[in-house]
Amino acid sequence: MQRYRFCLVHVCAAAMVAYTAPALAQSQPSSAQMVDALNGVFGAHPKYRANHANGIMLTATFRPTAAAAEISRAPHFAARETPVLVRFSNFGGIPDIGDGAPGAAPYGMSLKFSLPDHRETDLIMHSFNGFPAATAAGFVEFLTAMGQSPAGSPHPTALDRYADGHRQAKAFLDAAMPAPASFTTQPYFGVNTFIFTNSFNKVTYGRYRMVPLAAASYLDRGAQAAARADYLRREIRTRLAGQAVVMRLQLQLAGQGDVLDDPSVAWPPSRQLIDLGTLTIETALDAADQRERTVVFMPDELPDGIAPGDPMIAARARAYAESLGRRLK
Repeated sequence: MQRYRFCLVHVCAAAMVAYTAPALAQSQPSSAQMVDALNGVFGAHPKYRANHANGIMLTATFRPTAAAAEISRAPHFAARETPVLVRFSNFGGIPDIGDGAPGAAPYGMSLKFSLPDHRETDLIMHSFNGFPAATAAGFVEFLTAMGQSPAGSPHPTALDRYADGHRQAKAFLDAAMPAPASFTTQPYFGVNTFIFTNSFNKVTYGRYRMVPLAAASYLDRGAQAAARADYLRREIRTRLAGQAVVMRLQLQLAGQGDVLDDPSVAWPPSRQLIDLGTLTIETALDAADQRERTVVFMPDELPDGIAPGDPMIAARARAYAESLGRRLK
């Protein structure tokens, strides 16, 4: 059994959830079905996000390059600088999952840009270049198989059977996803396609990514096993006490024949990358800050000049809104 599949099985066991497949009457699952499927894997934890429940929020500033305005007329690509709220997080809906624990990857990075006139736009990425399913319905099926495959289940488990018939899910489960030395020492990938239009109405299709300025850095297995449960949150607070951390926002441009509407298919690494700007992360917010509970990052919160190019963007937004509604009850 591959390493990451092993990790997910143990996450399912930790949640101790018995789950049965939802009846998907249509190809597009409801927001409730998507969140219920996440709860079926990780358990329902009131007041917490259904996924990426354990995280830390920080303040930052985005400064665009000249190339950004050539890609899109979006206001944060033309302004000198834009305030940003950043959230790093561990995978899964278990609020106290350790930063280096099995199943904590892929790690998440979400950005909320504060635009003029009290508007906002959000960007959501994670540390794996791909997604386990091509559609929202496929993702619910994947989660259902996870929920039905706790540790100790006889093989082949529901997850084994699902992965054997779905190459995207198998690639996700079999991928090596090491624990980073810092939230800021690994790349993050936006797996959905967006459509960018500049002031001359030139259209570009692309996917975001955030990369560290230096080479990516990860813990070896010994260091990961010895790491404190909150080592990533401690590390970023300590680092920011000394100096700000800079990362680079990039756009990978679609090439001839690239699939635009399937987030499970990563584009070739040979595709052109455009530097859109730098993100300077400055301050970690207090753990008790109310924004940790109330802020939601919506992938379809977009300004003029950026539009969704993948139908899963709308499905993800519906699930995030459903999760927010439940945790605010």
